Amino acid sequence: MTLASMTGFARSHGSLGPWRFSWELKTVNSKGLDLRLRTPAGFDAVEVKARTAIAARLARGACSAGLSAKRADAAGTFRIDRAALDRLLSALDDVPLHANLRPASLDGLLSVRGVVEVVEPEDDESQRAALETQILTSLDQALEALVASRHVEGAALAAVLIQRLDRIAVLTTQADALPARQPDAVRARIKQQIMLLVENADAFDPQRLHQEAVLLAVRADIREELDRLCAHVASARALLASGGPVGRRLDFLAQEFSRETNTLCAKSNDSALTAIGLDLKIEVEQWREQVQNIE
Repeated sequence: MTLASMTGFARSHGSLGPWRFSWELKTVNSKGLDLRLRTPAGFDAVEVKARTAIAARLARGACSAGLSAKRADAAGTFRIDRAALDRLLSALDDVPLHANLRPASLDGLLSVRGVVEVVEPEDDESQRAALETQILTSLDQALEALVASRHVEGAALAAVLIQRLDRIAVLTTQADALPARQPDAVRARIKQQIMLLVENADAFDPQRLHQEAVLLAVRADIREELDRLCAHVASARALLASGGPVGRRLDFLAQEFSRETNTLCAKSNDSALTAIGLDLKIEVEQWREQVQNIE
């Protein structure tokens, strides 16, 4: 499986008999699947099936889906309600006319609500079923195009994420190889700090001094952070290779990358290590921003 972005756009068109219809689908980033579907009046059955079809193809993203459907003979026909017209004429006979009033005209009477009705053309059940089937087929075509566009962008995002991972791995290796991290260098630095303390104090408890030196050495050790960064890089590569809807897990890894990098910077007592730590933070932040686009 390949990675998919959460952003995409697709359209599809179709026709059946007097009907012309089209679908428009658009997706953007979202924490989950947020579907907003618009269908014309009278297409409730299509709406229910369309929601099921879209949910089956998309795992994450805010999806706006709209159906437009029109008939070529949508003007319909007119029908005059003779009974309503007769009742209106009878009511007017009981109204005395003022000298300044003109008698009621035919166009005025026909403009009264309920006298003239517009009769919309109707499909029989078999025609309606065929239309709904064709509309759903058109939706499948639009979904196919939408998923394809999301996969194209997902492939581009995967290339960027792999580059970021490569950079994070290189920086982690550089941090591990720094001369200041070697045991002799750490030991010499702690010894120098202890010598400064001893020279500027009257007396020290040797046992307490030894305990503090051990704590200082433990706090300065970033072996655990480096190992975890390497493990996270391996996990991220595996997820990118597996494909599918892995955006949430990649986002979790981005948080873990950030946590380990921040700890590494906090423990740093060497300028070279601090510089690498800051570069790591930049790469991790750029990784996290790109991950937000993955389904």
